[in-house]
Amino acid sequence: MKGLHQRAVDISRLLIAALRGREYDYTSGSIRRAVMLLAIPMMLEMAMESIFAITDIFFVSILGADAVATVGLTEAVITLLYAVAVGMGMAVTAMVSRRVGEKDNDGAAVVAGQTLWIGLAFSLLIGVPGFFYGEYVLRFMGANETVIAGGSLYTRIMLGTSISIMYLFLLSAIFRGAGNAVIAMRALWLANGINIVLDPCLIFGIGPFPEMGVTGAAVATSIGRGIGVIYLLYYLFHGTHRLDVGIKHLTIVPEVMLGLLRISIGGVLQFLIGTASWVILMRMVATYGSAAIAGYTIAIRVIDVSFLPAWGLSNAASTLVGQNLGAGKAERAERSVWMVARYNAMFLIGVAVVFLLLAEHIIGLFSTDTVIVNYGSDALRYISYGYGFFAVGMVLTQAFNGAGDTGTPTVINLVCFWMIQIPLAWNLSHTLGYGPQGVFVSITIAESLVALIAWPWFRRGRWKQRQV
Repeated sequence: MKGLHQRAVDISRLLIAALRGREYDYTSGSIRRAVMLLAIPMMLEMAMESIFAITDIFFVSILGADAVATVGLTEAVITLLYAVAVGMGMAVTAMVSRRVGEKDNDGAAVVAGQTLWIGLAFSLLIGVPGFFYGEYVLRFMGANETVIAGGSLYTRIMLGTSISIMYLFLLSAIFRGAGNAVIAMRALWLANGINIVLDPCLIFGIGPFPEMGVTGAAVATSIGRGIGVIYLLYYLFHGTHRLDVGIKHLTIVPEVMLGLLRISIGGVLQFLIGTASWVILMRMVATYGSAAIAGYTIAIRVIDVSFLPAWGLSNAASTLVGQNLGAGKAERAERSVWMVARYNAMFLIGVAVVFLLLAEHIIGLFSTDTVIVNYGSDALRYISYGYGFFAVGMVLTQAFNGAGDTGTPTVINLVCFWMIQIPLAWNLSHTLGYGPQGVFVSITIAESLVALIAWPWFRRGRWKQRQV
């Protein structure tokens, strides 16, 4: 009993230390402690990001299938923006963590400065045309005229405010690379809290707020994310941490910017391949009507709730690999990855059991339409069967990325998602007549193959020699 009490005290102290926001040396001492100190705030950060999606879909689902379809089709396109932001974020985390591991804090600050310029350029490139052509985006995605009439402004706002999405990812990647994931976590808490309050107010016109319908969800999310970005920018330039970023670091340094872009290409392609395949899958599901889109959209949002904390845990592997390689401790980096993979598998397998047992009840929280619930629960169950493989695959992927080897996961994604998943989804759903359920099965198979291919590739160890 005394030993159990001491263990509880130790866990409590570790949790407090992880949330305190102090900076630690992750290249020495207990690996388990290093994993937990990084993973706890990263998991909570990603959990907050997933709540963005769940909050919107919870309130929007009250408006009906067409409103949910608007969110789902727009989100499918925005995943392409996420691909750019996340892909660039990989390069940022890899370079910042490597500089921190080398004790070159000024070099890490220079990387942060170049990141801001690159993020601004990409945001304008995506946001300006997205704002003016939102209606055409929905039409291209297969939306009917009712969905386009009611949802085009939602799409325009979400795409037009892409700078908030881009900077939220990139700034968080900077702080994660520096080992200060707590600041990124707090920014998501702030942004999400604002979104939760504003969502029902702007969608339904509560109190002095106008009733904006599905458009209100876009306004609320954009405001929340924008304030989160302001918070991160403040701490980047005024915080008391090892990243002492000043105006001088905003001077364009071509070699650093080119290094970021070079690594980013692999990261962007890696996620672009994956997210573009999701867009194609959504397009396949769209051929079965708004109810199928709505059920699939709700299921994917629920899955995001479990995947994003798991990605947060995986991000810990990325930072640990980068900092330990920078410190010349490759074997410690590898041991850290396997420990994170074990924890991630335990977490996601537990989630899968819950989804398999309670799928209808979970989807039923978002819709009372029997057809939507049936499609959504099928998607949730079929995809959950691969959760153990998903857990290991995402950790190994992030380990490659943390080493600056974004090319290897890109090749794996190309094979699994484009050469296997898309043809398989089409044949199962259309040729063999399994409908949307065939698409769901293809997701499970392809994502599981990522882990099975990445495992032996990672054990070869070539990522240990990668220069960043």
